[in-house]
Amino acid sequence: MTSRAGLPAEASDLTDIDALIAAYYDLRPDPQVAAQRVAFGTSGHRGSSLATAFNEDHILATTQAIVDYRAQQGIGGPLFLGRDTHALSLPAEHTAIEVLVANEVDVRIDTHDAWVPTPALSHAIIAHNVGKLTDDPGLADGIVVTPSHNPPQDGGFKYNPPHGGPADTDATNWIADRANELIAGGLEGVKRVRFADIERDHIASYDFRDAYVRDLGNIIDMDAIRDAGVRIGTDPMGGASVEYWQLIAEVYGIDLTVVNPDVDPTWRFMTLDWDEKIRMDPSSPSAMASVVARKDEFDVLTGNDADADRHGIVTPDAGLMNPNHYLAVAIEYLFSHRSGWEENSAVGKTLVSSMMIDRVTASLRRTMLEVPVGFKWFVPGLIDSSVAFGGEESAGASFLRRDGGVWTTDKDGIILCLLAAEIIAVTGKTPSQRYAELEAEYGASSYARVDAPATPAQKAALKKLSPEDVTAETLAGDPITAKLSHAPGNGAAIGGLKVQTEFAWFAARPSGTEDVYKLYAESLKGPQHLAEVQREAAAIVDQILGA
Repeated sequence: MTSRAGLPAEASDLTDIDALIAAYYDLRPDPQVAAQRVAFGTSGHRGSSLATAFNEDHILATTQAIVDYRAQQGIGGPLFLGRDTHALSLPAEHTAIEVLVANEVDVRIDTHDAWVPTPALSHAIIAHNVGKLTDDPGLADGIVVTPSHNPPQDGGFKYNPPHGGPADTDATNWIADRANELIAGGLEGVKRVRFADIERDHIASYDFRDAYVRDLGNIIDMDAIRDAGVRIGTDPMGGASVEYWQLIAEVYGIDLTVVNPDVDPTWRFMTLDWDEKIRMDPSSPSAMASVVARKDEFDVLTGNDADADRHGIVTPDAGLMNPNHYLAVAIEYLFSHRSGWEENSAVGKTLVSSMMIDRVTASLRRTMLEVPVGFKWFVPGLIDSSVAFGGEESAGASFLRRDGGVWTTDKDGIILCLLAAEIIAVTGKTPSQRYAELEAEYGASSYARVDAPATPAQKAALKKLSPEDVTAETLAGDPITAKLSHAPGNGAAIGGLKVQTEFAWFAARPSGTEDVYKLYAESLKGPQHLAEVQREAAAIVDQILGA
């Protein structure tokens, strides 16, 4: 059967938005069913109302749990609230407001009643908390209503504490447990007022867009981009960044075209992802097929997901860049062109990112901080500037301001897109051309990630794997040199396993949001050797899981 990956979505692929929203209000979760409980993955609670996994009861309970958590932690400042363009985001935002207002929380929503990208909300929290001590009762925090790049039928709800980044597991476990307790108790203990009864002056507003956009010159050399006349095309992919890109073009006078300004909760304009689902992943060649088709019209084309915390970089000479390749180029450029950064600030990467980043970091004489998957691990370092750049293989990253101060502590797809234009303006080379030079200098890397089906029980087993579970002594013809269940950078559990040789590695970890496990692999011996690594890695994992 021929795959439709990369082809335009058809009517049969589209979500029934009316049914989706009706299910949000009509279906009631059963707390005894694991799939219907509140559960925070690496980026909040996610699910579809049609599967009774993201419904009004979930949001009522989770918001009340966040209110209770704030009280326990002594957080009394404003709570910034933003949403993306998913169909379930607006009703969930209204539900959250009902609970926050009833609990007399100083909630701040967007001045324009528009969409708020994740980095803009992180930026707002940090801006409010500048100069405040960690025990200041006026500290702000926030909620982003987004399932990120997930399909149109999904909703998402993410809490960002006063540091501005994703909450750690101590916080999310507490919030999830409290929310499930409230649901099991019939929502007794949840305070709410009807949204229709809330006076507008009871809710404060904040201009997320203006505050974020007008500060961009302090992290990106916008003058260089403008003066070089770099031609930029950007596709918000129907997401929250669409009006931000329009304002960026106006404020900085750069040659920027929003190639697709459409916002539609069905995402009918998307091309299908690898599994023939609609998914707004700017690092996916299939999801980005319509963008790549226009690569020759601009010096650089970029894409963002629904909440703009991910980036995709398309160049005329290479098409869509592998996220790992771009991260390596971004790191090499930034640490060579940011004189305001501390000489001892480190490079942060997740342990499933490319070995090319290790080579670039060593050439820069910088320290490498290798952590588990999850941007939360970079937050402390970005806050105190000990980590100047933190990046994930899944096309999520952030970095410091030009003067070395903190910008955001959550992923920022917008600045990574603009950085590609800055690289072109300053060096005269596209990021892909620069990556070719890095490969010529340090050796070629073949890297891939595939998702394989896994039951909840198999995912749980995979998360608990230990080095002793791997009995193999070689991988693709080379001796295994390391079996890791904890990250070398901070000793934290990786929620899976990584196996290394001198020339290759693979890592397996369960998805936090879908019934799949992710198999990452890289080889320095070329694509054929990578394929061999992938085959043996899958066999090792299947044997362990009894698949």
